[in-house]
Amino acid sequence: MTEYLDVSTDIARRVRAGELGSGAELWSVREHARRRGTTASTINRAYRCLAEHKVIVLGDRRRARVAPDGALTAARFLEPERVFRLAGSDDPALQIVLSHVGRHVASVGTRGSFHGVRTLARGDADGAAIHLLHRNGTYNAPFAQALLRGRGPTLIHLWRREQGLLVPHGNPANITAPADLRGCRVAKREHGTGTRVLLDRLLTAAGIPPDDVPGPELGSHLEIALAVASGITDAGLGVRAAATDLDLDFVSLTWEHYDIALPADALPAAAPLITALREPEVGAAITSLGGYDATRAGTIEPLTPP
Repeated sequence: MTEYLDVSTDIARRVRAGELGSGAELWSVREHARRRGTTASTINRAYRCLAEHKVIVLGDRRRARVAPDGALTAARFLEPERVFRLAGSDDPALQIVLSHVGRHVASVGTRGSFHGVRTLARGDADGAAIHLLHRNGTYNAPFAQALLRGRGPTLIHLWRREQGLLVPHGNPANITAPADLRGCRVAKREHGTGTRVLLDRLLTAAGIPPDDVPGPELGSHLEIALAVASGITDAGLGVRAAATDLDLDFVSLTWEHYDIALPADALPAAAPLITALREPEVGAAITSLGGYDATRAGTIEPLTPP
């Protein structure tokens, strides 16, 4: 192994193990070279390599320090080929993020929050994108805590998104609330999706048995919008961004939290995804879709046992 890579790997292992925590100072180049019995140019090259991989931060006059997310980036530096397998819910904004991470993230299905949770529980995914409201009024955390008990349940916050009723331009049926869906054909997401759970809950609260509402079951928010735009249905429940794309009217109903649930040991593989979520241009692209609040995108929340 080239000597500077040997030095880089040794430092990265210590950062991943927690021996060098966030903000910890490294030895000066001269001191590190003396201790290791090598040249200053070798240490310089190793430090530059680690800085390029965001494991450490180089200052003009201060010593090199471990980066705030050094443990994550160090793990990624040591395992560059590991792919993060993501299951779960369909979302237009998620495609923007995935386009920035390329081969580092593999989608293993977008059939809904429940399917994502099941895939994660089976070990066929490293994380699941979910938007599930618990009966206690909290989104996502109770499900992650129950599913990943003993495995360091964690949420990566993605964004808040606006859900509502998609109706034809001009809203000819004057649909303003779930109660107005009685007697209408409604485009629905499949059973097991968070959006279908939300629709059934809203219909029940309006005194309408969900099974009494006719309409096709569709696989994505885009398909919901297409069904409304083409006249197949009178309305559908989906995100605002889907309505905007096809010039539909939108009746806002709620803002929901959209997160990735994962065990703590999968965080290193998710590092490229987290990095992309924190990039200003990615956040701007998501916000431009309409109906998204990405102010907490990329925030990591370890969950305590329930």
